Amino acid sequence: MEALLEIRNITKSFGHVQALNKVNLQLFPSEVLALVGDNGAGKSTLIKILSGVYDLDHGEIYINGESVLIRSPFQANKIGIASVYQDLALVDVFNVAENIYLGIEPMWKGVFINYKKMMNDAQSALKQIRINIPSLKTLVRDLSGGQRQSVAIARSLVRGGNIFLLDEPTAALGVEQTAKVNEIISDLRTNMKSVILISHNLENVFQVADRICVLRRGELVGLKKKEETTKEEIVGLITGAIEGKTY
Repeated sequence: MEALLEIRNITKSFGHVQALNKVNLQLFPSEVLALVGDNGAGKSTLIKILSGVYDLDHGEIYINGESVLIRSPFQANKIGIASVYQDLALVDVFNVAENIYLGIEPMWKGVFINYKKMMNDAQSALKQIRINIPSLKTLVRDLSGGQRQSVAIARSLVRGGNIFLLDEPTAALGVEQTAKVNEIISDLRTNMKSVILISHNLENVFQVADRICVLRRGELVGLKKKEETTKEEIVGLITGAIEGKTY
């Protein structure tokens, strides 16, 4: 199977700090790939390179086998990479539908927002990944943490993303809300979307991931199929108690 996304020898430094050192990785269609490691391991740097926030120093990125340059979040969105960060970047005083279509509102006669179409399209997006929010007119500030995460993912979905970068999507969520977000991640996979998931929660990682990628001090030291590893091995690779190999 051809990789949907491939990175080759990605290297990034900040001054004298080597954030990433020749990292190679593939993401396949309909796959959930977990990215784990201690703080400072390079997880967020890699995600920000893929989302166009940071320029890489060296290396190459391929989408469907074609080399791409990602110089901005706009370019990342254009080639189908959608990012959902921890802060979600939602507007609390806007309702659900307004947040989902923020900046890409359907227009009527090129002047007025077509609210009816926006409501219908937002409902379709939520239904596609089985998100149940009682009313699209609910202000985001009145939603639970899990519902807010759902809205942020739906917003990325309507922008045409095929690759979803999720940064700690279950952080600070309760058990029930975490389970719902996990369902959404599984539904993205079912809908032929691929996910790179950053998480410190190994319990959660083993519930939703297909493969687990371990970064340590800017290097990829472990790449394991979920069914072929254990939490103990992953922790060992993260801490260095188990010597990994670079990829």
